[in-house]
Amino acid sequence: VRFRADRSHRRELPLPPLEYRQWVGPLDDERYDNPNGSLVYPDFAPERYESVFDFGCGCGRVARQLILQTPRPRRYVGIDVHPQLIAWCQENLAPAVEGFEFHHHDVADKLVNAGEEKPKVRPFPVADQSVTLFESLSIFTHIVESQLAFYLGEAARVLREDGEMNASFLLFEKPDFPVLGARRNALYIDESYAPAAVYYDRGWLAQTLADVGLAVTRVAQHPEVHGYQWRFVLARAGVDTTEIG
Repeated sequence: VRFRADRSHRRELPLPPLEYRQWVGPLDDERYDNPNGSLVYPDFAPERYESVFDFGCGCGRVARQLILQTPRPRRYVGIDVHPQLIAWCQENLAPAVEGFEFHHHDVADKLVNAGEEKPKVRPFPVADQSVTLFESLSIFTHIVESQLAFYLGEAARVLREDGEMNASFLLFEKPDFPVLGARRNALYIDESYAPAAVYYDRGWLAQTLADVGLAVTRVAQHPEVHGYQWRFVLARAGVDTTEIG
């Protein structure tokens, strides 16, 4: 059975169970729905949704909204480190429409994907310059410093020339922490599980983005409260840029 993204069929598209939503944050049904078929992120042009890559798709919150969106992406690839969430998406969302696929990102995470033999990073399962919208809200806030440059480099690899990246970061000013040396550029809130939340030095992040060939084109959203996430739109280097924050 294949579902169409219109009002008469949207009720047939299942919602993820509450126990899975708790892993990604929002719990309300409305945060997983798109009853009017509107653009999930109105500040991106409709053509930007042609080929979407969702880094950290969880239990399919954004994917479900995109299935119901008009226009719907021609291709969507979602990955996540949590195997159970991916299994649910593969069973319940992937069959709904053509062009939507979900992959388990099998890297080490002691909370949801433990295993000493697992790598710390893994390339994205999409081709070079094939993505028009790279979705990564509340993802780089859980990537530790030793992984960040690799994954930003992967983002630069898969972005098309006209592609854009929807990303959020937690930032701090390193000069306020004089004990941090040149090799320490991140702050962590949980000694037992570093990915719980990761703050990056603003200047170091700007340099790391430049090193991998990415640039911030606009600040899409300032933190709702001091010390919370910044939302940036990034693109391949060479387009008009702005300063971080």
